[in-house]
Amino acid sequence: MKENEMVFGIRAVIEAVQAGKEIDKILVKRELQGDLARELFAVLKENNLQCQRVPQERLDRITRKNHQGVIAFISAITYYRLEDIIPNVYEQGKNPFIVLLDGVTDVRNFGAIARTCECAGVDAVVIPAKGSVTVNADAIKTSAGALHILPVCKEKSINQAIRFLQESGIKVFAATEKAQSVYTRVAYDGPVAIVVGAEDTGVSMDNLRICDEMVKIPQYGTIGSLNVSVAASVMIYEVVRQRGEN
Repeated sequence: MKENEMVFGIRAVIEAVQAGKEIDKILVKRELQGDLARELFAVLKENNLQCQRVPQERLDRITRKNHQGVIAFISAITYYRLEDIIPNVYEQGKNPFIVLLDGVTDVRNFGAIARTCECAGVDAVVIPAKGSVTVNADAIKTSAGALHILPVCKEKSINQAIRFLQESGIKVFAATEKAQSVYTRVAYDGPVAIVVGAEDTGVSMDNLRICDEMVKIPQYGTIGSLNVSVAASVMIYEVVRQRGEN
C-alpha cells in the first residue's frame, strides 16, 4: 500500500471523511480513546462508515509515521449505489444484469470478474462493505481498466442487496455446488442477478436461503471447485448467450 493511497492520524481521517473522500476501510487501534477519538467515531457514524479494531502492531506494519492509532484507505474509484443504478437501467428500457460477490477477497479474481462483467455488458458488480475485496491498483490492473468503467456498488451487505434486487423485480440466481439444477437448464430471461462466492466457502447459507434459485456448473474432475473468476465468467456468458438468442 502506497502512502498516497491512505490517510493516517485522527484529525486527518476526520477531515478526509468530511471532505467526501471515498474510503475503502478504516483501521483503528483497539485501545484508542479520548475526546478526539470520540469525535472520529461520531463522524464515522454520521457518514455510515465502519471501522475495524486492530492491534497497534498491525498499524505499525503499514506505516512507520505517526498514525495516532488510525489509518484510512482511500478508494481508487467512486462507488455507486444500487438504488441509483437499477432505476436508471429500467429507464433505458433494459433488463438489469447484476453480479454480486459474496466473500471474494482476492483482488486478482475481482479484477478478472470485473473485466468479464464489462465485456459482457453487466450493469454493475456488487461487493459488501465488510469482509470483501477492495478496489486497489492491483484489481484495476487485472481488470484491464474495466473498474474505471464498470459501476461497482459497495452495499452494507450482500443479503440486503439481494433483497433490494428482488423487491426491484430482479430474479437472483446463486452459483453453488449445492444446487440441483445445471446452470444451462435455467432461463435467465428478464431482469437477472448472479451471486458467486469465495472458493473456500462459496455463497453463504444466509444468502443461499433467500436467492430465487440455485444453479451449478457441472464438474467431472477431482478438484472441488472452479476458480471463482472462471465460474463467474461461465455464468455471465450463459446469460449473454440466452439473451442473444432471445
